[in-house]
Amino acid sequence: MPDALGPGRHALVRVAAALATRDAGVVRAALEHAAGAADATAVEEVILQSHLFVGFPDALNALGAWREMSGAAAPEASGETAAEWESRGEVVCHAVYAGNYAKLRENVCRLHPDFDGWMVTGGYGRVIGRPGLELATRELCIAALLAVWNVPRQLHSHLRGALNAGAPVREVDEAVEVACALVAPAAAERVRRLWGEIRAKAVAADGVV
Repeated sequence: MPDALGPGRHALVRVAAALATRDAGVVRAALEHAAGAADATAVEEVILQSHLFVGFPDALNALGAWREMSGAAAPEASGETAAEWESRGEVVCHAVYAGNYAKLRENVCRLHPDFDGWMVTGGYGRVIGRPGLELATRELCIAALLAVWNVPRQLHSHLRGALNAGAPVREVDEAVEVACALVAPAAAERVRRLWGEIRAKAVAADGVV
C-alpha cells in the first residue's frame, strides 16, 4: 500500500514503471488505477516524459489508452519556445545531477556534441522541466521506469537525481519497490542492490530518511 508517496504519487510511479514493461495490459491497469487516484494532468505528464525512454510509439499508445478511459480532452499546446527550453534545461539538468553536472556534460559531449544539446534542451528543457509535475515526482517516476527498463547506469543517475530533486529516501524506497513488483526476482534484486548502495551513502551523508 502507498505510504511515503501517498496514493496519487504512488499511482503515478506505477504508471511510469508499467510503461517500461511494454505490456498493454499492465499499462492499462496502471492507467485505470491512476484515473481514480491521481491528478489527470500529472498522469499525462508521466506519459509524455516517458517518450524520452521508451520512445514515441509506446508513449502515443499510452496516451491513446488514457484518452479513451479518462474521457479527458487534449489540452491546449503549451506555446513554449526552443529558447525557453534551452535556459530551463540547463537549470533542471543541474538540479538533477548536482555536483556531477559538469562531468555529465563533458562525457556526453565526448560521445557526440549534438547529443549533449538534445539532452539538455530537448530532454530537460522541453520535457522534464515542463510545468504540470514537480521535479522530485518526475525523477521518482523516471527511476521506476528505468528500473524496469534494465539500464543500471541511467538508473543510478536518476535514483540520485530523485534525491537531488528533494525526494526523501523513504519515497525512493517506495518507488523502487513499485518497479521491483513488475520485474523478475533476479532483476529486482539487482535494482534493490544498486539502490541500497546509493541509499547507504545518502543516509550516511544526511543522517535522515
